[in-house]
Amino acid sequence: MRIGVLDQSPVRSGGTPADAIHETLELARAAERWGYHRYWLAEHHSTPGLAGASPEVLITQVAAVTSHIRVGSGGVMLPHYSALKVAEQFRMLETLFPGRIDLGVGRAPGSDQRTARVLRQGTGALTVEDYPRQLEDLRAFLRDEVPAGHPWRGIHAMPAGPGTPELWLLGSSDESGLLAAHVGAAFSFAHFINEQGGAEVARAYRQRFRPSVDLAAPRSSVAVFAVCAESEEEARRLARSRDLFIVRLYTGRPAPYPSVEEAEAYPYNAQELAIAQHARRRSVVGTPDQAKERLLALAADYQADELVVVTITHDFKARLRSYELLAEAFDLARGD
Repeated sequence: MRIGVLDQSPVRSGGTPADAIHETLELARAAERWGYHRYWLAEHHSTPGLAGASPEVLITQVAAVTSHIRVGSGGVMLPHYSALKVAEQFRMLETLFPGRIDLGVGRAPGSDQRTARVLRQGTGALTVEDYPRQLEDLRAFLRDEVPAGHPWRGIHAMPAGPGTPELWLLGSSDESGLLAAHVGAAFSFAHFINEQGGAEVARAYRQRFRPSVDLAAPRSSVAVFAVCAESEEEARRLARSRDLFIVRLYTGRPAPYPSVEEAEAYPYNAQELAIAQHARRRSVVGTPDQAKERLLALAADYQADELVVVTITHDFKARLRSYELLAEAFDLARGD
């Protein structure tokens, strides 16, 4: 089972966004050493707890400090941008790091709606309804195969070259899965965002997949939040930080990632407790053996070829250790 990392570059309470970016680079080096297959950088805007606003920039640094792990976006929120510009950015990345670049795209805002409006000022007021057309334009530019009769015929995404990034569609709904199947692209379901109906979406993607020039057969992954520690008690203690982070985020009070002590001292009301308990349902928390068992069960349920793991703890050393324990449990260093 291939396993990748999704890094949102979390900002710890008491830390800085610069700390978060430097921790991303350190974690990427460790993930490669431990045998992880992919390292994806998320896109979030105007969010005090997440520093990763520009995956296309951060990819260059992660790829530069590693040597063979695949590096990509998880993902670029395409409705904010010009398809040509995204194609140019990732053609440049593919030229700099041939055979190692993934282009994961999504249609979520990655922000509040007001921030999303600011981001879209330069794209002619594109909306999520334009996303399928944008996706087709992006693929055409990436391969330099804009069809005859298309208004953008004759426009080329530079630098030209034989390689193309590996394209993935990201989503947490049936619409994303069906679009990925329709266009013949790889698909990653964000279980850490929405677990309801996810396995059914993933199975429908595989059943309805249409082969394309990019992909002859369906390829899918499931992205899961996980915290792993030597004991179940310690893993659950570390995961309490996420309870408070999610509660604040979902109630319109986004903040840096809280410490365990902050989370344990916080006076949750009934509504907040319900939010935290619901979020726990889409998390995997436990010892290495427990985490491996649950992750493999999820992968089987989703019929997924790969897992993508999101791990955030307030203590960066505990975050590193969680990924290391998981790599040992799956024997990732042995290779595919």
